[in-house]
Amino acid sequence: MAKPYNQIILFGDSLFEFSSRVQDGFSFQGALQGHCMRGLDVINRGFSGYNTKNALELLPQIFLPPSPTNPRIEYLLVLFGANDAAVPLPTNAQHVPMDQYKENLTKIITHEHIRAHNPKVLLVTPPPIDQLRLDELDKAYGHKEVTRQAAISAAYSETCRQVASEVPGTILIDLQKAILEKATALTPDFDTNGPPLGYPGGKRGALEGLLPDGLHMSGEAYKTFFDIVLPHIGPFPNGFQVYPLWRQMNPGSI
Repeated sequence: MAKPYNQIILFGDSLFEFSSRVQDGFSFQGALQGHCMRGLDVINRGFSGYNTKNALELLPQIFLPPSPTNPRIEYLLVLFGANDAAVPLPTNAQHVPMDQYKENLTKIITHEHIRAHNPKVLLVTPPPIDQLRLDELDKAYGHKEVTRQAAISAAYSETCRQVASEVPGTILIDLQKAILEKATALTPDFDTNGPPLGYPGGKRGALEGLLPDGLHMSGEAYKTFFDIVLPHIGPFPNGFQVYPLWRQMNPGSI
């Protein structure tokens, strides 16, 4: 019988789908796979445009219960909310009300197909948005108003924090906080008495480089994400490799 590698699964929207790309010389998924090479497979189940309603509907097809022929999920990273927080418009139907978002997120991380694997669950807050940049791009695309608002997105991130605190054993990865702190540190003239970065009436500051289109992350932002995830993956014991090292296969080698 084949000996499968157990898995780290990235379950989310475009922020995970695009994490496989190399941007500015960095790939989040590649770096994570490199960290646990030969012991775990990093599986990307990021679906651009999906909200928690879409994810919950398809979850039983995406995640199978464990079996002798199915690898076990060791770690599950969940990142949804950027699309749930979209403003309901005639030209955009991604919005999920906040109370439903909270309920859906809870159902996702406690689903029986997930629980059966008993993974370490890392729940990620959606990152901040740069509403100033989105306003430009959304209107150019054909929307009559911006599809996402910074304050609303921040409220969905706070709801995600609540879910992490209410579901026992869940680890919070506060991506929103990490990106904002990074952007603030890289914007020396930021006025703490004014609007936050990316908010109407304020400035873009370093969000310009971290969120180039106002929503999706650059390589530098993904590196920030990786840095706050890494402490929760491992440490791995000796013998972590699924298959033996080459010296074990070739006795007498030095």
